[in-house]
Amino acid sequence: MSSSFFIKKKETPAFMKRGKNTTGPKRKVSDKAPAKKSSKHNEEISSDSEAESAQEKAGKEETDYDETPQEKKLRLAKLYLDQLKEEEEKKAEDESFETDLIAGRLQEEVLEQKGMLQRLLAKELIPPDASEIRLLRGHKLPITCLVISSDDKFIFSAAKDCFIIKWDVASGKKLHTVPGGRKGTEDRHVGHTAHILCMAISSDGKYLATGDMNNLIMIWEAETCKHLYKFTGHKGPVSGLSFRKGTHDLYSASHDRSIKVWNVDENAYVETLFGHQDAITGLDSLSRERCVTAGGRDRSVRVWKIAEESQLVFHGHEGSIDCIQLINEEHMITGADDGSVSLWSVNKKKPLSTVKQAHGCHGDAGLEQPHWVASVAALQNSDTVASGSHNSQVQLWKCGQNYRGLEPLFSIPVPGFINSLKFSSSGQFLVAGVGQEHRLGRWWRIKEAKNGIYVIPLKRKPPNPEEAKINE
Repeated sequence: MSSSFFIKKKETPAFMKRGKNTTGPKRKVSDKAPAKKSSKHNEEISSDSEAESAQEKAGKEETDYDETPQEKKLRLAKLYLDQLKEEEEKKAEDESFETDLIAGRLQEEVLEQKGMLQRLLAKELIPPDASEIRLLRGHKLPITCLVISSDDKFIFSAAKDCFIIKWDVASGKKLHTVPGGRKGTEDRHVGHTAHILCMAISSDGKYLATGDMNNLIMIWEAETCKHLYKFTGHKGPVSGLSFRKGTHDLYSASHDRSIKVWNVDENAYVETLFGHQDAITGLDSLSRERCVTAGGRDRSVRVWKIAEESQLVFHGHEGSIDCIQLINEEHMITGADDGSVSLWSVNKKKPLSTVKQAHGCHGDAGLEQPHWVASVAALQNSDTVASGSHNSQVQLWKCGQNYRGLEPLFSIPVPGFINSLKFSSSGQFLVAGVGQEHRLGRWWRIKEAKNGIYVIPLKRKPPNPEEAKINE
């Protein structure tokens, strides 16, 4: 571009510009000659000039200077500071969100420790289709007990055939089998030689404990089912086992009416507690240094405070209390042979709620007897519990607000004696151990039943029914 374009003309007003233009949209100006804007050139050059011409017409007189290097540095510094400010604000928002999450988790843990946490899940559950229920066959005799690993990947089951089987939940295949031995082979057989009545798994999945009719407790490595220790000391069949959550302390209950405490890491016996007046039929524990037991025909439920060496006694059932399960640290569910299911608080001597004839009755007219409740289960820290009997139904129940009531949700058809029930930790499925006979005897026999493990999915309602219809 020739320099003559920038020569001054008298008839046009001058807007002086100095220095070099360092920005893209500005016009280049010679160091030697200042520039004046004319309406003629403005029409031909750029939109900047048109804007300035409009300013002239509006009568605004202001001097526009090119950006100097110092001004550019200042502008870029301001941009950088604004960018940093935005990043810090975003980071603060993320940190606030994380803090809220952590606070929420801590609050849940505090409520869990206090036994006040109640996740409302029951209203979301719907009955599964019969085709969705899986049956795992492997035991020859009735299943008596089962446990699920804390990661929900494995099921361990035991039966009257003295076998222990480890199952893979996803595939339904057997991973390990510990065979049972014949009576009289105790000295040379590694495993049980009498009916296995109970089992427990540690919360970290390291140890598996099993108890049998020969008064023995056996400790296994859960991963490989390798035999580790044998605990002796009970003078009657071992009917209940539970690991204290987060530890390797093991609580055991027996028909000899005693509770024993063991340290599995040290392969050591710790102490014995007495109080029940009849054979103990069930035991459970969570993370506190205490356990709860069902006293069978003494019709009592007891809470054992191990550290204080004290116990709390509860009464409410009219028959033998055969099963017990903790819902959280403060509440528990029990079932009895009078057909009732009761909901308890450790702060009340009587049940908060009792459902009589929870599974109906059987027998001739005028001689009806309630179906015995053989097993109960609770989805921890929730409002959902389940019970099993021999009326070919697993019954799911909803606990009322603050555990002040029990309402039936729905029943799931499962033929046979429901000898054991367990919810998975995630609440995605329920497992039922089923047999042709009751786990503690042979009072009845249901020939059409199959000795096996039923894996029952816990289906949820779609989040939005209208969306579900559209998707279908």
